[in-house]
Amino acid sequence: MLADDQTLVRHGIRSLLEIAGGFDVVAEAEDGEAAVTAVREHAPDVLLLDLRMPGRDGIWALETLRAAGLDVAVLVLTTFDDDALVLRALQAGARGYLLKDVTLEQLADAVRTLAGGATLVQPAVTARLLRAVRAGPAPVVAVPAGLTEREREVLRLMAQGWSNREIADALYLAEGTVKNHVSNVLLKLGAKDRTRAVLLALQSGLLA
Repeated sequence: MLADDQTLVRHGIRSLLEIAGGFDVVAEAEDGEAAVTAVREHAPDVLLLDLRMPGRDGIWALETLRAAGLDVAVLVLTTFDDDALVLRALQAGARGYLLKDVTLEQLADAVRTLAGGATLVQPAVTARLLRAVRAGPAPVVAVPAGLTEREREVLRLMAQGWSNREIADALYLAEGTVKNHVSNVLLKLGAKDRTRAVLLALQSGLLA
């Protein structure tokens, strides 16, 4: 499902996904309120969401979806003109972030990744989030410091958007070993997915 206030942007994304093949765009919405209504009606697997929209914006939609218990994987598509806004989106439950200048292959891969239950944080997004965290108030949540050096290495690569396979190749480890390290990182940080782990790590200074 697509939520963006610009009709041409929505039609462009729809056309790109049709070119990629394997996707079914079930609905479009021009603002946050219409997006929530359409999610209730169509129950999409993935919602591609713009943050800046007139009326009810993307943050409102994220918070409303979470409060209503509507389980949809939200992929934020942003031009990144406001770092703090994207940080708020992450805190509100978005599971993926892409800049709007991505290629068709990157967009298609991101949608498939979220549809498969995983999360995605683009490396450029992580850098901007880190700046937003540094510019904001001091963290209000304490994160356990019991990560091993190997787990910290894995966490740093997770923050750069690397997959388990890419991390395994970089660190000369078996992919199964990397999966175990990722599981340990999530457990120790009390995070339910990779995106939340990266956010907690940023807020606590673990990736400084």
